Amino acid sequence: MQILEDLDEAALARLVDQFYAQVRDDELLGPVFNRAIHDWPEHLERLTAFWSSVMLTSGRYKGQPLPAHLRHQDEITPEMFERWLALWEASAASCLPPDAATAVIAKAHHIAASLRMALFPGTLKPLVPRAQSPPATT
Repeated sequence: MQILEDLDEAALARLVDQFYAQVRDDELLGPVFNRAIHDWPEHLERLTAFWSSVMLTSGRYKGQPLPAHLRHQDEITPEMFERWLALWEASAASCLPPDAATAVIAKAHHIAASLRMALFPGTLKPLVPRAQSPPATT
């Protein structure tokens, strides 16, 4: 089932490839990802299947993201989530039509917030979506 026009397997594969090319070269994220991933082509296929399942409800992804991230918990910092999201947003905006980019960005924020809370329980507030800001206090 295709939820958004212009969002299909090929578009998601392009997004994943572009995004993770940036991640691999990123000063903050690259070292962690490059130590953790030993077979990048296989990992990119797995991540494309993940985003296909999330965005297209294809059911192609059969893994469990949380345990995979928990294995690297000692290397992950809360700041990495902000950088990950910034790179994801830039990649989505550059290679997807606006509606599709908005949808994958919103889903990424939700996923990042869930992972962040699981990795750092009780220590962090949920991420506030960039479109919203907390109410002003006086």
